Amino acid sequence: MTTLKILSAGAVKRGVARIAAAFEQETGAKVAIEFTPVPELRRRVAAGETADVIVATPAVLDEIAAQGKIVAASRGYIGRSRMGVVIHADATMPSISDTESFKKLLLGASHVVRNEASSGIYSEKLLNKLGLTAQLGEKIVVVNTGSAIMEYVAAHPAQAVGLAQISELMVMMDKGCKVKLAAPLPDDIQNMTSYDAAAMAGAPAAATALAQLFASAEAKNIFAETGIS
Repeated sequence: MTTLKILSAGAVKRGVARIAAAFEQETGAKVAIEFTPVPELRRRVAAGETADVIVATPAVLDEIAAQGKIVAASRGYIGRSRMGVVIHADATMPSISDTESFKKLLLGASHVVRNEASSGIYSEKLLNKLGLTAQLGEKIVVVNTGSAIMEYVAAHPAQAVGLAQISELMVMMDKGCKVKLAAPLPDDIQNMTSYDAAAMAGAPAAATALAQLFASAEAKNIFAETGIS
């Protein structure tokens, strides 16, 4: 029996998992999914690793396509994820109405946590842009993944603040992680990360069908329920 391998960004985990499960039931094909930060996904594919379907940012899929490793007709747009401020589930909800209140919150935090994925790279640039990097100094904590941000905040309830994709926060809240959304980033510093899906060259026809399903109107409704719109 065919088993399709998916390499996917973690931010779209809930939607990808739900749609893949429905695909399995409908087609009888097996689907194995590995979720990984986009920079790591990019590195692995560049090093020669293969999969049947890739779910990643458009820039990464453009790179893979330029190497002749993507079935162009299979590629489609999934949606976008917004970023938010993560706090411990028992913490008092702060007021984050604008960029100044956001800065005040971070300066008063015990730790400010970001990851090494696409959203974490944006967070790093944002802290630099707002002049906070030097002020925060060793308060800045860098972890590998989005889920690790939530785990760190949950383990440091005294004023730890995470900067993460809202869709990844929802995944961890579903798992019982003791975190919550304080607020999305203010509009003027918000970051939207887009995601596409595509089948890799040489994959079976079922991979193209699955990649196209991820970009379908039906799938967009599912993704919207998981924070990707």
